[in-house]
Amino acid sequence: MGNRLSTASDENAELWTSSSPTFGHAMLEQFSLDPSYINLNNGSYGSLPRVVQKACEKLSNEIESNPDRFLRLTFNPLLLNVRSRLEGHIGAETGECVMIPNTTHGINTVLRNIEWSGEDVIVATTVTYEAVSRTIQYISDSPPHPMKATFALNFPTTIPELIGQFRAHLKSIPRYPKRRVVAIIDSIVSKPGILLPWEEMVKICKEEGVVSVVDAAHSIGQQVNINIKESDPDFWVSSCHKWLFAKRGCAVLYVPKRNQTLIKTTLPTSFGYVSPTDPPGGPKAPNFVEQFQRVGTIDWVPYLSVSHALNFRQWIGGEKKINDYCHILALSGGRRLAEILGTRVMDEDGAFTANMVNVALPLKAKWSNELSLHIRNSLLEEWNMYAYNLYHNDSWWIRCSVQIYNELSDFEKLGKVLLEICQNLEEQREGLSI
Repeated sequence: MGNRLSTASDENAELWTSSSPTFGHAMLEQFSLDPSYINLNNGSYGSLPRVVQKACEKLSNEIESNPDRFLRLTFNPLLLNVRSRLEGHIGAETGECVMIPNTTHGINTVLRNIEWSGEDVIVATTVTYEAVSRTIQYISDSPPHPMKATFALNFPTTIPELIGQFRAHLKSIPRYPKRRVVAIIDSIVSKPGILLPWEEMVKICKEEGVVSVVDAAHSIGQQVNINIKESDPDFWVSSCHKWLFAKRGCAVLYVPKRNQTLIKTTLPTSFGYVSPTDPPGGPKAPNFVEQFQRVGTIDWVPYLSVSHALNFRQWIGGEKKINDYCHILALSGGRRLAEILGTRVMDEDGAFTANMVNVALPLKAKWSNELSLHIRNSLLEEWNMYAYNLYHNDSWWIRCSVQIYNELSDFEKLGKVLLEICQNLEEQREGLSI
C-alpha cells in the first residue's frame, strides 16, 4: 500500500526535496555503520539511517527538556500519526494497529490473551522462531496444558508441496466441539531466511476453522504491497526496526476489529485494562488502542522514529525501488557466493526469496554450537563482516540479508573468507571434536 511523504513539523523537509544518493556502497554515507564493516545481516537488528538517528536524538532532547509537557501533551498526537501511517502502509483500518517493542512481545500478547482449554491445539513449525517456539512450549506446560502439533517444514521444497502438506497437517488434527486450533505462521522465516506463501496459508486456516497468528517480523520493509485486509489474518505482528529503518525496538501489532475483544490486556497490564468488575461509568471493552497507548514508562523514541523512517524510504525512492534492488542483489549475490563456495543456494528458482538468501557452506560436520560460534566469532572478530550461519535439514547454511548499501562485491569478499574458514574447520574437524 502507498504511504505519502509527511513533512509536517519535519526538520528534514528540505532534505526530502533534494536528490537522494544511489544504492550500493554510496548509500553507506547515510548510515552510521563502520565503513570497513561488511554487513550482510541487516535482518537481525536492522540498520538506522543517520537522518533517522538524528531525529531520534532531537526527540530525546525534547523529552528530557520537559518530560511532563512532552509525555502529557506532545506525545499522543505524534503516536497517532505513526499508527495512522502504518495502518495506511499495510492497508489496515483506523484503530487496528498499536505499537509494541518487538514481534516476540506481540506474539506473546496474543497467545497469553487466549483462554486456553486442555483440548486446544497450537500449531507451529520446525522453523518457528525459537522465542516463539519456547513461548508455545511454556503455554503447553502450563495449566490447562493445550497441546502442540508441529508441522515439519524442510527446505528445499516447492510452494505446491508446502501448501499441500500444511493443509493436510491442519486436516489431520481431530476436531471436537469447542476445540480451538491456533496456527503460528511465519510470513518470512528467520532461520533460514525464507519467504513463505503466508497469505495462502492464512486462507487455508480460514477454510479449516483455524485461528491464524502471523509472525511477520521480517515483512514490513521487505515485502511490498502488503494488504492486510485482503489477506485477513486473525493477528499479525511485524518489527519496524528490522527492514523499515526505524529505531530498535519497535514493532506493530495488527488486530482486526472483529478480534479486539480477545485482547483483554497488554503485557504487562496497563492502566487501560477494563475489568468486568469495574463500576459503571468507566471505560468499556474493547478499548484496544487505549490499552496500548502507554504500557508503563519506556523510551517512546523508537515508536516515534517510524515517521522519520517512512520519510527516508520515500526520499530514496519508495518501497518498490528499495525492494527491487535488494531482491535482485539477493538472487545474484546468492548465486555468486555459491559459485565461490562450490555449493548451492537453498532456493534455486527464487520462489521463496525476498531480500534474504541462503547458501550452503562446504562443511561436512554435524551441528555443534562450538562450530557455529567459531564461524560467528571468526567473521566478526577477525574479518569485520557478518552473515548468519545456521544448520537446517542436515546441512550448514549462511543466511545473507541484503540492504540498499550492499553490492555484489560484499558477497565475493564474504565468500573468500567463508571458504578459508570452512577449509580450516574441515582440516581441524577431528581435533576440535566437531
